[in-house]
Amino acid sequence: MRHSSFLRALRGEAVWTPPTWLMRQAGRYLPEYRAVRANAGDFLTMCYTPELAAEVTLQPIRRYALDAAIVFADILLIPHALGVSLRFAEGEGPKLDPIRDAAGLARLTDASSAAAKLTPIYETLSLVRAKLPPQVALIGFAGAPWTVATYIVEGGGSSDQAAAKLWAYRDPAGFAQLIDVLTDATILYLENQIEAGADALQIFESWASGLPEPMFERLCIRPAARIVAAVKARHPHIPIIGFPRGSGVLAVRYAAETGIDAMSLDPSQPIGWMRAQLKRPIALQGNLDPLALVAGGEALAAGVREILTAAKGSPFVFNLGHGIIPQTDPEHVQTLVDLVRGG
Repeated sequence: MRHSSFLRALRGEAVWTPPTWLMRQAGRYLPEYRAVRANAGDFLTMCYTPELAAEVTLQPIRRYALDAAIVFADILLIPHALGVSLRFAEGEGPKLDPIRDAAGLARLTDASSAAAKLTPIYETLSLVRAKLPPQVALIGFAGAPWTVATYIVEGGGSSDQAAAKLWAYRDPAGFAQLIDVLTDATILYLENQIEAGADALQIFESWASGLPEPMFERLCIRPAARIVAAVKARHPHIPIIGFPRGSGVLAVRYAAETGIDAMSLDPSQPIGWMRAQLKRPIALQGNLDPLALVAGGEALAAGVREILTAAKGSPFVFNLGHGIIPQTDPEHVQTLVDLVRGG
């Protein structure tokens, strides 16, 4: 993969023009994705059918010639493999049978068994790797333990993650057991993704916002550091991106203490400010507002210009500050790619 500008950037090279990929680049905004989804029947069937998951992973690469593909899967496949009931209700998001105590923890399977149940994801990676052009990198990923735990405890998505926070406050030892189980399973899951063909990894800490610093350290930084150290011990050449979305100034500690090679920024974290605060040089990724992509026109062009100006001369990967929103016009994505490559 020496030809990959994406991997060169993650390893510290100021590649210009910057490589580009977009979180949720395989998704509902694409008509070809919706066609596959309609034939598959439901979301989990798509995730667990390697041929279907590989097809939707490759769709945005064919359409936009992006610099990296990210395997089509979901951050909640780990709890599903651990034995947590999971379904995706149309228009409502994920629904899980919540776990909030020691009895619930006792029902979970072990990390090794969970990682083995995710074989279809590894098969998807292998299929995609075989079909990607040599200059296009393949990204594996997992949800961070805290973020995944919030879904398990709440039984779905949450605006404030209150149920998980309350368990962590009231029973720190019990909640730590859940975090440890998720951390162990995540390590094995990511290692298996590398062995199946992933060139880089991203850890999605999607619900890092609103945590007090001691809780952020205990529930976000420490598990991520353990994951990175374990994966790097076996695969030192694989770059790892961390995405502590909504972490604000605490992202500086996350970058310094987790061992990640690159950090993805949300739209509220200025690239220039973050670069100045970093204690060690790492690549940055981001951070266009997904709604600017929906808006298109001058809002999109101005956002791209501002990011390119702030990032020039440093290791950088162009991306959004979160995932593509379903109502995004596919032509706006092409415009974004053209703007970046013309900038």
